[in-house]
Amino acid sequence: MFQFNPRWKEELVVSAPGGSFILELLMGVLSAYLPTEEAWRRKAPAWAADLWPVLRTELEQWCLENRARFFIDETAQVSPL
Repeated sequence: MFQFNPRWKEELVVSAPGGSFILELLMGVLSAYLPTEEAWRRKAPAWAADLWPVLRTELEQWCLENRARFFIDETAQVSPL
């Protein structure tokens, strides 16, 4: 469902049929950050608010494939594209 595209400025562009948003992607040691499910519901675009479980699974798999660390952190940012 989700596609992940790293871009400069330590951003991970996340795209799905409903739209796109940006998650943090630190580059020193490649690390992706996803808010906790509760924080996600407050920060996510409205169309994606209920998709946290799918996003978590797909982002975790992307991190494994790209040798990136994966963190779930309440303070992780979600930005509009």
